[in-house]
Amino acid sequence: MTNVAVIYYSSTGNVHKLAVAAAAAAEKAGADVRLLRVPELAPESAINAKEAWAKHHAETKDSPLATLDDLVWADALLFGTPTRYGLPAAQLKQFIDTTGGLWHQGKLTNKVVSSFTSTATTHGGQESTLLALNNTFYHWSSIIVPPGYADQVQFAATNGNPYGTSHVSGTQDGVNDENLGAIEFQARRTVEIATALKRGLEAA
Repeated sequence: MTNVAVIYYSSTGNVHKLAVAAAAAAEKAGADVRLLRVPELAPESAINAKEAWAKHHAETKDSPLATLDDLVWADALLFGTPTRYGLPAAQLKQFIDTTGGLWHQGKLTNKVVSSFTSTATTHGGQESTLLALNNTFYHWSSIIVPPGYADQVQFAATNGNPYGTSHVSGTQDGVNDENLGAIEFQARRTVEIATALKRGLEAA
């Protein structure tokens, strides 16, 4: 069985919804899945200043946290983050910055990796956020699997991003069916490639 870790940071819940859908799709595709969040780093004053942020923080505060052991366990990794000035959120980046030991030991080599995001505006940093995450995966010696345009859902009006599923919070009333279709396809594709790679490497 292919092991998949869906690791995300979400402030107001949009990335969380995508992560839940990704985990469900990966499980449906036959993977053993762990849905994990990274710790919140923002001060309570910032969280409480935004109702949606405070609500989501309270609802998910007891959900499991990602650890480095989860990265070792996983054959495939799906990372989700909102955009912060065209970059991944500090919360996810801080977790990634703790992986130096695993990288040095070669334990992230050949992990299949894909990522997704949410921004406030169309083209408000989706592509640059996902490409910034890819910089890490190059260093890890991981195998990046984007959704590309390998499924018709990628041509839907609110998708159209070949780098990874991207939700636009400022112009949509929550994560819509097109976004869910995109993340479900991305998760299935990630599992498919990870499974094929795992079998091939084991056979070799």
